[in-house]
Amino acid sequence: MPEFTGERVIPGHVNPDLWNEHLSRYAFATRLARKRRIIDVGCGAGYGSAELASSAASVVGVDISVEAAREAAATYGGPAISFAAASCTELPFAEATFDLAVAFEVIEHLNDWQAMLREARRVLAPHGQLVVSTPNRLYYEQTRAASGPNPFHVHEFSYEEFRDALLEVFPHIAMFVQNHAEAVAFCPTQPSKGTEARLEGGPPTAATAHFFIAVCAATPQMGAPTFLYLPKAGNVLRERELHISKLELDLAASLTEHASLVELHREQNNELQQANRWAAELDVKLTGASARIAQLQDELVAQQTRAQHAITRLEAEQEEQHRHYEKELATQEKELATQEKELATQAAETASLRTDLEAKQQELLRCITLLHQAEQSVEERTQWAQSLDAEVARLNDELRNISGSKWLKLGRTFGLGPRVTPH
Repeated sequence: MPEFTGERVIPGHVNPDLWNEHLSRYAFATRLARKRRIIDVGCGAGYGSAELASSAASVVGVDISVEAAREAAATYGGPAISFAAASCTELPFAEATFDLAVAFEVIEHLNDWQAMLREARRVLAPHGQLVVSTPNRLYYEQTRAASGPNPFHVHEFSYEEFRDALLEVFPHIAMFVQNHAEAVAFCPTQPSKGTEARLEGGPPTAATAHFFIAVCAATPQMGAPTFLYLPKAGNVLRERELHISKLELDLAASLTEHASLVELHREQNNELQQANRWAAELDVKLTGASARIAQLQDELVAQQTRAQHAITRLEAEQEEQHRHYEKELATQEKELATQEKELATQAAETASLRTDLEAKQQELLRCITLLHQAEQSVEERTQWAQSLDAEVARLNDELRNISGSKWLKLGRTFGLGPRVTPH
């Protein structure tokens, strides 16, 4: 069962007056339904489609709510009645599919209500009719003044607006008003045929009507008789008595609730007096606190002024230091440039000295090599001289030996042999 929100009528969830108000529209349309193909646009719970199916050839109920269409099919579906979920501004049917279309309390829920009217004419056969209803905006503005506009309605119509909107799509319309009317009914207790009705007074006033209902067609229509719907629960006096009894019970409950509210008011008044005393004490404290806050604010302003002066002085000192640092930095940059130039010169001189040093090292290596060679030659000559000296010494020894030889002495005596003089 779809959720009951108070706007969509669900059998068993509304009071008799509201139920009869909606069902009577389908009873009004049933007079045009005999042996016809019908589409119920915005069918809701499906009870109205079932009412039309009692005399129609076939009925298709359409609702934008998938849940409502599914529940209606489960409750009222049958060989001649079916349901579909679809938008009434985009009906999923071919042109001229139906002979009668009904759209009760639908148009005021739509932003593009003109599209709904055009779709209804498109799916109707050339001789087809649309029965459409909507609440009177002027009546609703009065009855809902306290609770505010209906949140489910997008656009409500006055009589003239409704009529003119229908005439833009359907050239032939018959306008009706729907009202709850008090009647005195004389009903035979035995079976009877026919009903007679006598309506007193002149034609109804559209401005004070509860609802507007219209029968629209593309071709001229025959007649627009008054239709009177008298539900089974039509004993207005009994309904009023039951309603009065309910109101008396509600009044008793309200009086009890009122007594409770009076006691609650007394308690709240005592609490309010205590709160007022507390507020007075708090006000005294607040006054002292305000004075202290003002004093603190003055001190804060003085501190902020001193702080601002200190900041200004600090900024001036920082600016002076910045200029000093910039001057020193410029001097240091000049000195650094000079030092870099000197370093470049020294580097060049160092490179030249390194080249000279490397050349002298090469020359020194050659001298050392020559020195080694000379030392080796000296050593060899020394060894040769030493060997020569040894040889001379040996020869001298031999010469001395020879000189001392008795044979040599004998030869000198006789003038024989060489003369030997030792060194």
